[in-house]
Amino acid sequence: MSNLRETNKKFENAVVDAYQKVENAVTGTYQKVEDAVTGAYQTVEDKFVERFLTEEGETVEQAKSRLKGQEESK
Repeated sequence: MSNLRETNKKFENAVVDAYQKVENAVTGTYQKVEDAVTGAYQTVEDKFVERFLTEEGETVEQAKSRLKGQEESK
């Protein structure tokens, strides 16, 4: 009877390990996609702010801060 339990335990461990590998692969891939999309959005946003919303001599960060302050004061 203990041989059957040992076999079941080995099978259980193999299934859990395989599931863990799949979960880690999916999660890692999702994180990479999310980071790429977020980075691309940030680049587009910065270029837009730089081109259309900055004032003379103002950096992108300063313009974003100013705009955020204007939005909060409304």
